[in-house]
Amino acid sequence: MSVHSAIPQGRSLPDYARDLVRMHEAVIGGSRPALAPRPLVSRSWTRMLRMGLAVQGGNPRASVTEEEIARRRYESPMRSAAQEFMQIFAANPDASHMLLVVADADGVVLWRGGAASVRRRADTLGFAEGAVWTEAQVGTNAIGTALAEVAPVELLSGEHFEQDQHTWYCTACPVHDPRTGDLLGVIDISGPALTLHPAIGALAETGRRLMEAQIWRCHQEHLERLRQSAEPLLAATSGPALVVDDHGWVAHSSGVAVGARIPAPAARQTLAVPGYGVCVPERLPSGWLVRPYSGGRKVLLELDLSSAPSLQVQAGDTAWRRLVTKRHAEILALLHRAGPAGMSAEALSQALFGDTGHLIAARAEVSRLRRQLGGIVATRPYRLADGVRLTVTHGDNGEP
Repeated sequence: MSVHSAIPQGRSLPDYARDLVRMHEAVIGGSRPALAPRPLVSRSWTRMLRMGLAVQGGNPRASVTEEEIARRRYESPMRSAAQEFMQIFAANPDASHMLLVVADADGVVLWRGGAASVRRRADTLGFAEGAVWTEAQVGTNAIGTALAEVAPVELLSGEHFEQDQHTWYCTACPVHDPRTGDLLGVIDISGPALTLHPAIGALAETGRRLMEAQIWRCHQEHLERLRQSAEPLLAATSGPALVVDDHGWVAHSSGVAVGARIPAPAARQTLAVPGYGVCVPERLPSGWLVRPYSGGRKVLLELDLSSAPSLQVQAGDTAWRRLVTKRHAEILALLHRAGPAGMSAEALSQALFGDTGHLIAARAEVSRLRRQLGGIVATRPYRLADGVRLTVTHGDNGEP
């Protein structure tokens, strides 16, 4: 999803920035503004008022230690991609009035780059490495609001909740893990309000794409190393076999076609792989060897939509039950009703959130569901995979 510009087409940037400050003053003062806040801004301000944040600023800032910054950087899948984009950004002669920030999913600023003059101005706001830049800490801002909305956000001048931030613009794009769909963090470009340019949104989106592509390239390289390391074992293995990583992505398959991913393996837990039957995962140094031990090819599911939704899985002679979130239960029920035709991401967003503007959130939910259940849910369109049979019941009495 691309960044929606904070500047209406044809409007003068200085005039519009002044109008936004007047809008902020009117709304906070309890009067009716001539210019209404955008829905995104209105939702965020409502959250800020409920939290009791002060519009004048001075809200307590939170930060983490240098040791914690180092730990988070080291563990972040964004690490190499963020450093690479920082170098590209620094080489851009137009970046003299911009601040590039990469924060993690907790809103902690892990990397920051830009001209010294812009960094000094950011320091006065506490916008430094290690700072927690969530809505709860600093009010409406692109990083915190992008995390809250799980969507790209661009804010200008008076759209920020704290008055101290009215001299700034900020543009942020959430970064997701392409392997799992998990939200990893946010890439943000900020600067003096009157230097905002329409191309900044495209620059932030480019950074987001580069980061996710780099993570995916590293993932592919890991799968290749995993395949090569498992070759001696595969040569001594007869019958169908899979080699997968910890997330269930397939590095190698022999004797069966299962697609790109299966359920994430776990020690001492059998897997139900559609078209493959019941499988036993065996730990490898950096992945799993998965082999079938049952002739059953169909996977039977029973979804219980009681107050604590659960999923009963029957594959071959093996059965188990696991709790699922209400959102994942809702998705399974929707796909069950959709039948073989399945649902597009737009249709799923409409069904889950009431509109088609939450594609990223809908896709992320399906990715998390697939991480738990793997090939039970197929994509393009979203549907129950071939060989999967689902029944839905309501409550403990098991009635459909």
